[in-house]
Amino acid sequence: MNVTAMLQAATILLLLTAAGGAAMAVRRLAGKANPPDWLAMAHGFLAASAFTLIVYAAFQQGIPPSASAGIAILLIAAAGGVVMNLRYHLAHQLIPQWLLHVHILLGLVGTALIAWAAWGTPAA
Repeated sequence: MNVTAMLQAATILLLLTAAGGAAMAVRRLAGKANPPDWLAMAHGFLAASAFTLIVYAAFQQGIPPSASAGIAILLIAAAGGVVMNLRYHLAHQLIPQWLLHVHILLGLVGTALIAWAAWGTPAA
């Protein structure tokens, strides 16, 4: 499997992650309740799967600079996700909206950079 195919697969996983994230955000913002545990765990699992695939591609064959930037941004988003889960979700406290919005923004930017590396840059 070449780098482009791995980045494309990772992008698809990240888009599925975003769909689950959107469902959780709607529930949190509209219902004034945190999402169910199973959805939060599936969201994290999909994100970790995509991240692992991107890192594997980076170590095996090298990735474009935009994908490297995407990795860094997704790492920060993941740290926010861990804080939301461990500090708020598991303690049955509402996740702060500002943290949710920062997490969403970083996830979208990171995903866009990975997608750009997968489809927007010319093949080598």
